[in-house]
Amino acid sequence: MLTFVAYNTPLKHNIMNTNNLDSFSGTIIHFVDFLEKNRYSYSTIKAYKRAVQAFFVSTGASPSSINEGDLKAYIEEKQSENISACFLRQIVSAIKLLFQEVFKRNLQTEDFYHSHREYKIPEVLTREEINRILGATENLKHRAILTGLYSGGLRLSEITSLKIPDINFKKMVITIRSEAGQKEREVMLSMKFKDLLLQYLNMYMPQEWLFEGNLLSKQYSNRSVQQIFSNAMTKTGIQKKASVQTLRHSFATHLLESGTDIHIIQNFLGHSSVKTTKMYQQIAKIDKYKILSPIDMF
Repeated sequence: MLTFVAYNTPLKHNIMNTNNLDSFSGTIIHFVDFLEKNRYSYSTIKAYKRAVQAFFVSTGASPSSINEGDLKAYIEEKQSENISACFLRQIVSAIKLLFQEVFKRNLQTEDFYHSHREYKIPEVLTREEINRILGATENLKHRAILTGLYSGGLRLSEITSLKIPDINFKKMVITIRSEAGQKEREVMLSMKFKDLLLQYLNMYMPQEWLFEGNLLSKQYSNRSVQQIFSNAMTKTGIQKKASVQTLRHSFATHLLESGTDIHIIQNFLGHSSVKTTKMYQQIAKIDKYKILSPIDMF
């Protein structure tokens, strides 16, 4: 039996990769100085500082290489957390101002987010397209990451924040934790993902994070995962405007099409309101002629 299976006791978690944050400390100090000199309120400075810190940690990239695509992917990730349009605008404003005043770069942010009333129906991949994407991903670690995202309906930040003890092979569940390290919810550990993980753990022997970067004990970056997915989409030739987040949308839609109760899907996705989950009812293709009458189930 693998030693990894024994890690089922809760540990203290620190989701934010502070190593990435440290490299931006001078930038953040410069940004705060700018805000103070221009008489921004204390609450605005605090909110803007927190927003840019979270963004830098999430991307794991240097300021010179960050572009609109990184910000758009980050906003899509935050949208999936069902936060308000007002909060999203604040995040975009903080990051845009940082790049404008500190890096002297203008990020184009039009149409990055929508209010809840304007929320667009997301793109979804078919089961056949999911199989093609996974089949085109030859690297074991990369295939395990994409499989985990789809099989559990995980957000991008959730897959990169998993630690070894969060995988319970005995109960066949994955524990998703908040930024404070507290247990937030549990999702299923699929048999296919389990088999891939066992192969991956034997080959890569991660020390702390379930998926680590080139340096041991360093969290795998969100940007690297986005690149893995982009490469797989290119290889398959699928023309849909899909992102890593599309795997989560596909997970929910396919569960709904399979007859899973929408409240169970809500719980898996971590939505605070079932209204958010009901969005997938507009996408799911359910054949009403295949639905059985309760009397035929006896």
